[in-house]
Amino acid sequence: MIRNTKFITLIFAATVVAAIGLARPAKNIVDEVIWIIGDQPIFRSEVEEQYAQMRSDGTMIQGDPYCVIPEQLAVEKLYLHQAKIDTIEAPEGQVQSGVDRRMNFFVSNLGSKEKVEEYFRKPYNQLREQMVEMMRNAYVVEQVQNSLTKNIKATPREVRNYFDKLPEDSIPFVPTQVEVQVVQAVPPIPRQEIEDVKARLRDFSDRINRGESDFPTLAIMYSEDGSAMQGGELGFHGKADFVPEFSNVAFNLSDPKKVSRIVETEYGYHIIQLIEKRGEQVNVRHILLRPKVSNEDKQAAINRLDSVASDIKNGKFTFEEAARFISQDKDSKNNNGVMVNKTTGSSRFELQELPREIANRIEGMNIGDMSESFIMKDETKNKDVAVIVKLANRIPGHKANLSEDYNLLKGMFENHKKQEILKDWVEKKIKETYIRIEEGWDGCDFRYEGWIK
Repeated sequence: MIRNTKFITLIFAATVVAAIGLARPAKNIVDEVIWIIGDQPIFRSEVEEQYAQMRSDGTMIQGDPYCVIPEQLAVEKLYLHQAKIDTIEAPEGQVQSGVDRRMNFFVSNLGSKEKVEEYFRKPYNQLREQMVEMMRNAYVVEQVQNSLTKNIKATPREVRNYFDKLPEDSIPFVPTQVEVQVVQAVPPIPRQEIEDVKARLRDFSDRINRGESDFPTLAIMYSEDGSAMQGGELGFHGKADFVPEFSNVAFNLSDPKKVSRIVETEYGYHIIQLIEKRGEQVNVRHILLRPKVSNEDKQAAINRLDSVASDIKNGKFTFEEAARFISQDKDSKNNNGVMVNKTTGSSRFELQELPREIANRIEGMNIGDMSESFIMKDETKNKDVAVIVKLANRIPGHKANLSEDYNLLKGMFENHKKQEILKDWVEKKIKETYIRIEEGWDGCDFRYEGWIK
């Protein structure tokens, strides 16, 4: 029931302390200061931790890690110092929510908090505190960068000049892309199935209110949400982070000992318990149950769409009209059924960016072809739906050009300008800042000029 937020972290720094043997510098010291930026030290342990994390994640490092990583940490400190001058602070609710999602991801993938501690070789609470600091820093760094580059606006002439000067081997190759339209039907859920789900939730509420069971235990045992492993706890969120039906109830809770009424959302049916309120943020736990759809109900949805497809083929109405007036996919029905790539904001997809079931259907289709109806998993709501798809367009793979890929090239140009502005700013700050690099850490080909004075 949580919507995607715009909070994007730019840097995930040290989260792992790993016992790895490092080749340089050759000093048998547990920890030491290797750089000083203004009055801020960079410790050898910070570099080792970040390098261990990058190796664990499979992150490629362009260059010597014992040059690249200290420089990255130094640049971050320059941005953090500027953030203090500009009084930029990270919204604590957003930070806590981001950390909660990250920690929940760890627990879900590793199986338990104990497994997380074992994997990262540190106590869960210590790891969480470290993650809070990193996310807080990442947010303010991003805000400083955005402030420095906010006035960049590319004109068509600038984009054209940029493209004309690009070396031939720097022009990106754009893979084959497609534009797809969909009509969706959600299989009907029998009333008795809904009543059975509500009865189970009422029983959970009664057991909790009587003190016979506690909410987290029931959530772990029965909830069908990804938060089940955390006892249903969602972490601190603002109202906009939840769908309205959930948010309206969650933010009106006042007694942590009480359980909410049953709440229906597009994800299923919930009961909610307040954990803590903090300003405009609330932390709640919930139990989610989803009514089950029978094979007969799925077949009924397929039959309905088969009839729609037949009417489209017979000219009774168009695919676009079916999408507007019949489809139950709220993301595309007001766009003539055209799917929108949430990553890029455009209507174009590479095949691997589409839901697997849709990609499999359209791979061999011609432009204008319409599929038979079929069942697929709507991953955002974790439910089965029936769909028919139409291949609206296929754009063959090609080297980028201005007529077909202007937005891509515009983005490349704007990013180029941003990097120029940020590089100039960093090198200016380097000149104005006291910097000391210890012997053994200074023999590097750094990205930015001015570190060695």
